[in-house]
Amino acid sequence: MDSVIECRQLCHSYGNKPALKGVSWSLRPGRICGLLGRNGAGKTTTINILNSFLSPDSGSCLLLGEDSRMLSPSTKARIGYLIEGHVQYGFFNVSQIERFYSSFYDKWDASIYHHLISRLDIDPRQKISTMSCGQRSQVALGLILAQSPDLIVFDDYSMGLDPGYRRLFIDVIRDYAANGKRSILMTSHIIQDLEGLIDDCIIYHRGEVLVDCPAKELETSYKSYSFVPNGPVEGFRGEGPEHLRIEQHNKRSAISGFISSSVAEERLLARGVEHSNLREEPASLEDIFIALTGKYQTR
Repeated sequence: MDSVIECRQLCHSYGNKPALKGVSWSLRPGRICGLLGRNGAGKTTTINILNSFLSPDSGSCLLLGEDSRMLSPSTKARIGYLIEGHVQYGFFNVSQIERFYSSFYDKWDASIYHHLISRLDIDPRQKISTMSCGQRSQVALGLILAQSPDLIVFDDYSMGLDPGYRRLFIDVIRDYAANGKRSILMTSHIIQDLEGLIDDCIIYHRGEVLVDCPAKELETSYKSYSFVPNGPVEGFRGEGPEHLRIEQHNKRSAISGFISSSVAEERLLARGVEHSNLREEPASLEDIFIALTGKYQTR
């Protein structure tokens, strides 16, 4: 199978407001993909189409080779979803909920669940409803991983989690995917958590795919350069393959994009920006995301 997820020209609108505008991308087997975007960019709409909560206005989405709207029971059993909020049955305790879920999955591995639970300071008889958000997230994660799914979709797993639980969550995912046989799609607003974890990065902007490439390629090819302007600098955002962006700051302004230092010099001169002391600045995945999508959502 070439792709475990394949989105083909997905379009969807809420009334007169388009959420997805012909979105196409794929996730290859054994890869961890980060689906990133500002609020309202279309991530949750895509996730809802993936898990059959929503049908697209047009286009299609294949999961493990089957249309997401008509998945067979055997294919559904190969997919694990952890949706925003870590919703669980609060009346179960830790042991009861494991026994309940295990009855639905032929490949259930209880050792994965109990190993993860053992890392938490909770009693196996404790009810889910009495747990903190972080504890519930680990119970939910244990239930997902114990299914031994071939594909896992995490939708904003970090909501409500403190830094310790976020770190534990990421460590568990990294260990689980270490053999390269699991395919994982993740969305998160805390982008620094995904740095060094994801293999591929897809960035949405206003319902369209802005960037789709390996994460390491994005981090090494997207450059940011600061410079000292000799006069006023007019901000600029281009939409071509360079994704050129120029920003004015108090002391040092910046130019960024899929460009080299020599191209940065050329682009500044072409726009009449006199400057000195151009130098490359380190850029994290979050820095690159903000440079590409902007600090603020604008019309």
